[in-house]
Amino acid sequence: MTIHKTGNIQPEIFRVTLGEFEISTLLDGIVQRDGPYPIFGSNKKESEVHELLRKNYLPETKFEHGFTPLIINTGKDLILFDTGNGKLNDNHGKLLNLIEKSGYNQQDITKIVISHCHPDHIGGLALINDGYFNNATIIIGETEYDSWKTGKNIPKQRKPNRELFEKICIPLSERMSFIKPDQEVVTGITAVNGFGHSPGHMCFNIESENKRIFYAADITNHYVVSMQVPDWHVMFDDDKDLAVESRKRILSMLAKEKVPMIGFHMPFPSIGYVEEKGTSSFNWLPISYQLSF
Repeated sequence: MTIHKTGNIQPEIFRVTLGEFEISTLLDGIVQRDGPYPIFGSNKKESEVHELLRKNYLPETKFEHGFTPLIINTGKDLILFDTGNGKLNDNHGKLLNLIEKSGYNQQDITKIVISHCHPDHIGGLALINDGYFNNATIIIGETEYDSWKTGKNIPKQRKPNRELFEKICIPLSERMSFIKPDQEVVTGITAVNGFGHSPGHMCFNIESENKRIFYAADITNHYVVSMQVPDWHVMFDDDKDLAVESRKRILSMLAKEKVPMIGFHMPFPSIGYVEEKGTSSFNWLPISYQLSF
């Protein structure tokens, strides 16, 4: 008798309580890529990247990239942060199913917050055309939206991304409201300047009953290669120097203030702490039960 293997199984939904807020992270999908070099560390030698990976017990020529939208239930609003891949890739786009499995209904979502306009964050907005998220206002950074609409500060290699933005986001503009850094989405959730990964990339400080968590979106795209060495360039960053500045500023703040972070591409459940390792170097400490009390 042969017992056939059924493949890897990973958790897809994780939920914690923060004061009066209930926060759920949803694993929209995982892709396995060649790399991390030169996607990460293109301004370094390939051998340096491989050495860092070996030190962290990671493969030298392969890595996994996860996509993790989150939902915050404030008691008054049900807020979806980023929409994942939608139908852009057959291997992803599990958002609707995960929302339902988490105990919510997509029609109950009152706000969709877009941290930035890269495909894996706006792809799910196209589901609106299929009759989903009818009751949601879309909130997006003013600088981010204007940059993609006008093409200002959009690098040439992002031409397909801009065409996707024009196809998905422009027709939804009447449903959008625009924010700037330091403005509130709702009471307790404040936008933070994370510019660089995209022209107006935004992070969000989340606070309820004197407890904090921070949605860093794509301020860092890998828990080793762009955290332990935040100066290393990342192919996904549209303005690499500005992205490095924002990455170091925000990671330093999180480490000093001991605030847990949610990262869109961090290993699921995508929540952890940032530990200062040395001068401009940080470690990722995955969450266990810190937010259970």
